[in-house]
Amino acid sequence: MFIAALGCVYLHLEKRSQSVRTSRRLGFWKKPVVVLAPMGIVTAMELAFAAMFIALLIWSLANYLHVSFGHLHMHRKGEKVWQAKLRSISLRLGYIGNISWAFLFFPVTRGSSILPLVGLTSESSIKYHIWLGHLSMVLFSAHTVGFIVYWAITHQMAQMLEWSKTWVSNVAGEIAIVFALAIWVTSLPRVRRKMFEVFLYTHHLYILYIFFYVLHVGVGYFCMIIPGIFLFVIDRYLRLLQSRQHAKLDSARLLPCGTAELNFSKTPGLIYNPTSILFINVPSVSKLQWHPFTITSNCDMEADKLSIIVKSDGSWSQKLYKELSSSLDRLEVSVEGPYGPSSSHFLRHDLLVMVSGGSGIAPFISIIREILFRSTKQKTRVPAILLICAFRNSADLTMLELLLPISVNPTEISHDVQLQIEAYITREKGHPNIDYNAQNSTRTVWFNPDPLDSPIFASIGPNSWLWLGAIISSSFVMFLFLLGIVTRYYIYPIDHNTDEIYQFSYRCLWDIFLVCVCIFTVASIGFLWQKKENMKKIQNLQMGSSTASPKPVDRELESFPKQCLLQATNVHYGARPDLKKILFECKASDVGVLVCGPKKMRHEIARICSSGLANNLHFEVISFNW
Repeated sequence: MFIAALGCVYLHLEKRSQSVRTSRRLGFWKKPVVVLAPMGIVTAMELAFAAMFIALLIWSLANYLHVSFGHLHMHRKGEKVWQAKLRSISLRLGYIGNISWAFLFFPVTRGSSILPLVGLTSESSIKYHIWLGHLSMVLFSAHTVGFIVYWAITHQMAQMLEWSKTWVSNVAGEIAIVFALAIWVTSLPRVRRKMFEVFLYTHHLYILYIFFYVLHVGVGYFCMIIPGIFLFVIDRYLRLLQSRQHAKLDSARLLPCGTAELNFSKTPGLIYNPTSILFINVPSVSKLQWHPFTITSNCDMEADKLSIIVKSDGSWSQKLYKELSSSLDRLEVSVEGPYGPSSSHFLRHDLLVMVSGGSGIAPFISIIREILFRSTKQKTRVPAILLICAFRNSADLTMLELLLPISVNPTEISHDVQLQIEAYITREKGHPNIDYNAQNSTRTVWFNPDPLDSPIFASIGPNSWLWLGAIISSSFVMFLFLLGIVTRYYIYPIDHNTDEIYQFSYRCLWDIFLVCVCIFTVASIGFLWQKKENMKKIQNLQMGSSTASPKPVDRELESFPKQCLLQATNVHYGARPDLKKILFECKASDVGVLVCGPKKMRHEIARICSSGLANNLHFEVISFNW
């Protein structure tokens, strides 16, 4: 908890410095060394930490068993030594599972101050959550099966129905493992891809899983996992508070390829870096589903606007596109975020090679806009850009129009930016006879937001890292203080001044209750205070812009990106990019290789960069799917 609070201060200072420098000494450790379908792309650093973590688990288990076997306790008269050892092994497997569980929630804490300290984001850390989830489930399943076998061979099956007042509750553990198995089975890749909604809704059982898990392991082991749980609950509650406010959706740009650009209002104080993501919920499409999309706008170039693009690939996005295409006066949208990297580290390279497949071009739009903005600053070096994008149909070429924001004046873009675009149309052999400049090709839909809709703002203000640090430290100190009072003046007198022993499960309930009360109280105060300040700023901005024209001229804005990008684009029909040849022909001394697309594409580029045939290639993957 101390590291999380201190990390908030460090990230606040780093944000103010706006530094893009990063050490190149770790280049070797960031290179992919393992590219396997089950594990995804694993770097040398990830492999090293995974090996150390496995070594920790093995050492802990060996130590537990060494001590346990040296002082073996027979829990039943006539019990054999091997039976006692089976019980001991089963118990210690549960202990080892607790170690995995202690780290399980760190990767999915979106607003974490821990992940940015080691150069990670929540979306890039999802695979760690998956690995830890599989590992903990294997250990907990072995723990459960081991005890069931032990009870069966020692004729103690009645223990499965025991809810002890002075020790762990077996029933609570059995309920917890049932919820865990439901979450685990529905999260397997084959089930998740075919029945995503089942996976999504089943994953919400984690609340009950945590509740019964804590009742089973008790206060002692709850203290071991409390940092991850505490930070996750803070993040989840702040997200809940933010999502209660409807976002102000101004317009949507609809492309003929089934892609929509959603343009929201935002406060100028909302700062985010390229490749950041925004989670959105559209109740008219689905009241429960939240989906992440890469932010394509630049917070400096477009100070009062935030944009995302949505390609209609799945059922949810197809329904959204139909909603946008209909005669809507207003679309109700809730948001969570933005979340993203703490720095623009990609600017250190001499050349950026960005490889995308389909809608994978979205994060690269934000990077290109950042480079265009920085190129207008004096004495600022920006990398050259090579964008390699693969599309199925020529209609998808209209996504290139989104590389430049419609609100940018041509004179604001520096001509020093070296931009080359190589577009590949894989399913068409030649140029189709279609006029994409037709009036109905790309159109902009304008909305009339409700007066209660508000621009997107940072949930805890422009100094969000400092406020997050204050919330973490204040709520945790408050929790320790209240826990001390309850223990000293309520639980302790019952244990020592009466003939009763305070019930084991009640102690756990007190801990859970106090954690929730402290987090909800402190986070609510911080959020409401910042919301009040944000509302004042929003009212001042609305008063200042009340005389401005609400809608720009569509025709001029939509034609500009096509004219500006035409000369920089080469289109190849009926072909796929020869990635190996393209990357090896890059002669710059420092080449950043970024990829966002299908798994096959990501793995191919990872193997090329890790082959050792070109030492100037520095690989990075941007993806939600592992």
